[in-house]
Amino acid sequence: MITDQDKKDRTELLAPGLYLVATPIGNLEDITLRALRVLRSVDKIACEDTRQTQKLLNHYDIRTPTVSYHMHNEAGRATELAVQLKAGARIAIVSDAGTPGIADPGGQIAAAAIAAGVPVFPVPGANAAISALIASGLAGESFTFHGFLPAKEGQRRTALEALRTRGIESQGSLIFYEAPHRILDTLSDVESIFGSAQHVVVAREITKLHEEFLRGAVSEIRTKLAGRTTVRGEIVLLFAPAAVESTTENRAVSIAKEVRELMKKESLTEKDALKLVARARGIGKSEAYRELQRERSK
Repeated sequence: MITDQDKKDRTELLAPGLYLVATPIGNLEDITLRALRVLRSVDKIACEDTRQTQKLLNHYDIRTPTVSYHMHNEAGRATELAVQLKAGARIAIVSDAGTPGIADPGGQIAAAAIAAGVPVFPVPGANAAISALIASGLAGESFTFHGFLPAKEGQRRTALEALRTRGIESQGSLIFYEAPHRILDTLSDVESIFGSAQHVVVAREITKLHEEFLRGAVSEIRTKLAGRTTVRGEIVLLFAPAAVESTTENRAVSIAKEVRELMKKESLTEKDALKLVARARGIGKSEAYRELQRERSK
C-alpha cells in the first residue's frame, strides 16, 4: 500500500518527467542504485509486460503501480501518458529487459514527451548489444547497431547485401539481434554473401546462467549450432565485413549492357536482371540501380 508519506517522499526526491530506465537483461544484480530509486519514486511504471517487470519489482520490494506499454498499444498509451506527464506526473518506462527504445518500446513516448515540453531523463544500465560487443573481441571504436534483420529470407539477404557494399571503413563492427529459431538461416545468408571465412561472433544468453560466446568463421559457427538439438535464448550476432573492392573486370562492362543482355538471354524483367548483376558484382541493388541511372544519363 502506498501511503501519503510515500507520495510526499517521491515529490521531494524526484523531478517531474519521463524516466527511461534500463533493467537487467538476465542477471537481476545488473541494475543501478539510481534505477532502483527512480522505480521506487515515480508515480507509475509503464512496462512492456507488467508480469515480467513484476518479477523484478518483487525481488527489490518495489510497490509502485504499473501499466502496460508495448508495441500493440504504444501509440495510444504514449498520448495518454504524455497528458499525465504534462500535468506534472513522474513516469518510468521499462522494457522486459535492457534499455527502452533500443529494439524495444520507448521511442514514441519519449518523442511525445519532448513535443509536450516534458523533461526526459535517461537512466543508463544493461544493454545486450553493447555487452556483446565489449566481450566479442571485435573493434569497439566504430560500430553500427541494426536491431533485428528482416524475418523473410529475401528481405534479409537484401539487407545484408546492402551492408556488404559499404565495407568496414564506414561501419566498423555490425551488431544484430536475432531470434534463436532464425539464427541458422541468418548465418547461412551471412556465409553466402560475405564468404565462409567471414569471422562472426554469436553471443547467447548474455549475463544468464548459460551465457555463451561462439567466435570463428561463419561456416564453423553455423555447423556447430546446426549440430545441436535446439538453439535457445536471446542472441546477438556480430561481425566486421571487409571492404568490397570492385574488380577491373567487373567495371569493364557497363551495368546497363549486362542488364540488357540478361533481359534478352534469360527473358528477365529489368528488375530481376539488375538484381543478378548486383549480386555478381558484390554490390547492393540500390547501388546497382544508381549506377544504371548514372550510365543512362551520360
